[in-house]
Amino acid sequence: MAEEEIIEPERLEGTPHPRDTERLFGQSEAEVRFLEAYHSSRLHHAWLLSGPQGVGKATIAWRIARFLLTRSETTEGPELFIEAPQTETTLDVSPDDPVVARMQAGSEPRLFKITRSVNPDTKRLRDMIVVDDVRALGRFLSMSAAEGGRRVVIIDAADEMNTQAANALLKMLEEPPRLTTFLLVAHQPAALLPTIRSRCRELRLATLGPEDMRLALQAAGFDQEVDEAKAAALAALSGGSVGAAARLLKLDGLSLYSELVGTMATLPNIDRARVQRLADSMSQRGAEERLDLFLVLLEMLLFRLARAGAAGQNAPADPQEPELFARLSPDMQAAQRWAKLSDELLTRVRHGRAVNLDAAALILDTFLRLQRSVAGQSTR
Repeated sequence: MAEEEIIEPERLEGTPHPRDTERLFGQSEAEVRFLEAYHSSRLHHAWLLSGPQGVGKATIAWRIARFLLTRSETTEGPELFIEAPQTETTLDVSPDDPVVARMQAGSEPRLFKITRSVNPDTKRLRDMIVVDDVRALGRFLSMSAAEGGRRVVIIDAADEMNTQAANALLKMLEEPPRLTTFLLVAHQPAALLPTIRSRCRELRLATLGPEDMRLALQAAGFDQEVDEAKAAALAALSGGSVGAAARLLKLDGLSLYSELVGTMATLPNIDRARVQRLADSMSQRGAEERLDLFLVLLEMLLFRLARAGAAGQNAPADPQEPELFARLSPDMQAAQRWAKLSDELLTRVRHGRAVNLDAAALILDTFLRLQRSVAGQSTR
């Protein structure tokens, strides 16, 4: 399976591929909007599936593809007649449908998927979708659809196309073949050509709340129990993204965030032994991914501190947060100081990572700067 993991970058490690995910949580409104368009008999030929990374855009793309490819459609006559019942409210299809089996096996002839491909020279995954990947789509569209009926193209993620690939796709969107639906997954739609965006109907997906997060993580195969409190914390720290929440679980991110909040709670004093232990844990061999997560959580904590002073506290992601936020960010003035400090600290941290500064030194320097800042505020 190693080769498949390389050629399918849209799969989050340790979770099912979106193709194999039967249920989608928290996106019923988006599904209803698509079904309304489908039942109107005026289904747009290109859909831009947008929203934060990890909220289910790829999953809904595959659900739409399964739905469309299992419908009975004909192009005889001037109009498109759809035999699907008008009462459908979800994109669920029978798992026993032969189309589903072919899609899971990667052998459905009416489906074409574009993702970042492997560079044949380096044998490594490219960091963008290149024009050759899109030209292959042209060959697919030039052939008559097997078994008649609709064809579906999934591009994941469309905002990873380079300029040449985007221009090649644009030509196909300008003159789309009949009964062909393009599904463009985009984490950052603004990165797409305006002319591509203008030819798509946007379907924006929402971030997940705690209960949908809990159900989605269980469906993704995380065997540890995610109770209401943990689900609420994960929803807050992940920005409602299942993908980000899964990474937090994989790297024990909730414990790491709790340790970060606890260390911050000692300010304006600083428990140097505690900071040193934290720094040492980030400088061990193989800890690079955990260090990156720590820096993401630091950015999140500073953002939450600033937001608490500006707009009041939201649901806590850690039991220590309410007291910490009330003490360090009680008002708008404090919020502005935290926002400014956050920009300065994070710029310094990113530079340190870019030049491979020792991880322990980077963390120690960060906490010393936090200490000086909080101490300075308390003397005013």
